[in-house]
Amino acid sequence: MSVDNRRTARKAVSGDPAPREVRRRPKNRRAQIAAASAAAFGSLGYHGVSMEDIASGLGISSAALYRHFPSKYALFREELLRVGNAMTESVRLPEEDAPEQRLRQVIDALIGSTIENRASVTLVRWEGRYLEPQDQEILAGLQTKVLDALGAQLAALRPELDENDRRALRVALLSTITSIADHHASMPAKPLARLLSSACWTVAEADLPPAVAAEPLVAAEIPDSFKHELLLRKAVELFHERGYPNVSVEEIATAAGLSAASAVYRFYRGKSDLLSAAFRRAAERVSGAIGPAVAAADSPEAALRALITHYVSGSFAERDLTFVYYTEFQHVPPEDRTVLRNIQRLSVEEWARLLREVRPELSPAEARFLIHAAFAIVVDLGRAFDAEPFAGQARVCALMELVLFGRPGK
Repeated sequence: MSVDNRRTARKAVSGDPAPREVRRRPKNRRAQIAAASAAAFGSLGYHGVSMEDIASGLGISSAALYRHFPSKYALFREELLRVGNAMTESVRLPEEDAPEQRLRQVIDALIGSTIENRASVTLVRWEGRYLEPQDQEILAGLQTKVLDALGAQLAALRPELDENDRRALRVALLSTITSIADHHASMPAKPLARLLSSACWTVAEADLPPAVAAEPLVAAEIPDSFKHELLLRKAVELFHERGYPNVSVEEIATAAGLSAASAVYRFYRGKSDLLSAAFRRAAERVSGAIGPAVAAADSPEAALRALITHYVSGSFAERDLTFVYYTEFQHVPPEDRTVLRNIQRLSVEEWARLLREVRPELSPAEARFLIHAAFAIVVDLGRAFDAEPFAGQARVCALMELVLFGRPGK
């Protein structure tokens, strides 16, 4: 036994009180809480996390957490607005630099801020709808400042672009950067920043195809006898409009023309089963296209171009589902979530394999990040501009090709 241990033992035997350990609160406790909450909200969604969950993850009591934040909403709000402010501050640059240098600085600053706050950027992208209206306005104002900064530097560098082209390109730039919040692939920060910067610069220099007004997409009629299909469509529409947690089975039944919620259970086990069924359809649409595209193509690049066209066409045809897939994935039951993630992972791996045959200089991780960036452009341009011609299918396909190939497709 060491001297120190004997002294401690003698004190215990003699009845002398042992020295009380003084536990000090960490000076960065709020930052720790913010990081833990961002990870929890990003993984399970705002509605899937409780203050007790966050406290448990930090190893503190709920009472200790409430000393810093009066409610879950207060914590959620502070983190979203903190990240919104951080990204806005990152694009404030001195005026004296040349246009190309300024755009590079804005892009690189946004990349750095996004990498640093990756978990919380997920919340800004997909959970902001659960902010109170006045807070949504604040966050939207911060996001507008970031887009305006990108647009201003694009205008200075490329004065030949018209306003709509700048609007499309600035959203594509921000989408490419923030796409890292949509998945869990990993890369060291510096190589990731270089990869994103290179992809962004390719987008910034893009010569987009002419904007063509497309025929309005009309959803196919579903016969009344196909109640399972009608329920699926109406559920996705309501989830898109109001968010999964805010929609009841009764409301889905009413939207589908059913007299009672009990009728839904003849086709689906419940609301989560409807969500799983919709997501399986979306995942299988992507995965099912890979084999035929590869078989019909004479090169990996041709196969990827066919997959891009198929992906964009399917996303435009089912805009609501494309958005809901990103926003509500955490509400899928765990067993279905595992299956869906496996399908998605295998699809991304196949796209990445083809991309590396076109660009052998890319690592597997780099290829995966670029695939996710290309996917993000589709959903972000869709939710920003809907059916506007300057964000039409041909232009979205062109932007996906630029991000993936580093140049226009052949």
